[in-house]
Amino acid sequence: MIGFLQRVSRASVSVDGEPVASIGAGLLVLVGVERGDSEATASRLLERLLAYRVFGDTDGRMNLSLADTGGGLLLVPQFTLAATTRKGNRPGFDRAAPPAQARALLDFMLAQARSRHSGEVQAGQFGADMQVSLVNEGPVSFWLQVAPPVAAGG
Repeated sequence: MIGFLQRVSRASVSVDGEPVASIGAGLLVLVGVERGDSEATASRLLERLLAYRVFGDTDGRMNLSLADTGGGLLLVPQFTLAATTRKGNRPGFDRAAPPAQARALLDFMLAQARSRHSGEVQAGQFGADMQVSLVNEGPVSFWLQVAPPVAAGG
């Protein structure tokens, strides 16, 4: 499972010109679900997102996490993160999870985030043509990836 996180002062998602989610200061995370991902990989990615230290302390060093600051979390599904881009001029999507699996894991991750994070938790709309707006602070952006466990004997 992939999370491309960006530290923001604000972020929002609209669909067909209508707002569907917004947060103030916190993290906007584009989330890609890959084949083989499970609730365990979704939980691990969420754990890392909540604990990843990307916010400045009193000395301006990135020593504080989203859990420490209580900032907002905006999760936005983005299957293109799972694209294969190593060759050719067109991305392939064979690594992306099937839509039903991806939706279920994103719904699971969202429910877990709402129960585990004290700050505001919002989400984009799965399968929609979304317009995402953000003000990236820093800019600070990181790619986090949690690989599914290797099957026994494989």
